Amino acid sequence: MRIIGIDFTSRPSRRKPLTATEGRLDGDHLRIEALRTWPDFAGFESALADAGPWIAGIDFPFGQARRFVENIDWPRTWGGYVDHVASLTRPAFRSLLDDYRRDRAAGDREHRRATDIATGAISPQKLYGTPVGLMFFEGAPRLRRSGVTIPLLQQGDPDRIVVEAYPGLLARQLIGRQPYKQDTRSKQTVAQRQTRSSLIERLTAGCREGAYGLFVDIDKGSRIRMIDDPSGDLLDALLCATQAARAWRLREQNYGADDRTDPLEGWIAAPLTLSR
Repeated sequence: MRIIGIDFTSRPSRRKPLTATEGRLDGDHLRIEALRTWPDFAGFESALADAGPWIAGIDFPFGQARRFVENIDWPRTWGGYVDHVASLTRPAFRSLLDDYRRDRAAGDREHRRATDIATGAISPQKLYGTPVGLMFFEGAPRLRRSGVTIPLLQQGDPDRIVVEAYPGLLARQLIGRQPYKQDTRSKQTVAQRQTRSSLIERLTAGCREGAYGLFVDIDKGSRIRMIDDPSGDLLDALLCATQAARAWRLREQNYGADDRTDPLEGWIAAPLTLSR
């Protein structure tokens, strides 16, 4: 099976492109074959349209919290509210989230999905720091238009499957909370590079048992590119691919989704624990 991992950004450029890792899953063996970058959304959209069979893990929130959707009176289906979001401009969407947050009590301004709470992810409404709200705005409508299948959210082409990934969770499971990436040049350190190397070593050794059950192979050239990428984007794409491979192996069990998953919110396709 062809496996793709994509690290997403809400405003791709040559300096900060979308990054992708592609590989082949044969049984429990994931072999990484290519690294790709796209400086704009055209490359991403082309990848989504590419003929299957493939499964991709993409790092952005596919949905919003049910509480937010109901409070703001959006349509009560994932496709319905994503279509509504697609009708908004980026400034209008940003203003909508700002207005919602402004007069609410502290602690009740940004809501998290059940899967965010379980995995430690931030609210998909967030616009600052890591602006996952804008990632949702740019990403979810593109998934909707592409006609891919998103388990529990959208029944589309059965040969093109997309699941939500969260590389930060897998990274924490392997190395704890050691920093391994930094976009700001002045804050990039040798220690972060060493941690990226350690993370790759632990990934290739630590996913063979327990929740993942995968052998991950990375060629020397790709390994060096990931270690030498201070942004960590290529490495995050690899972690996304690993989560997509696990989801494919669990395709007969709803791709690993919990039975209690809310189809309005979506879910992150990653186990909460990792045996070492």
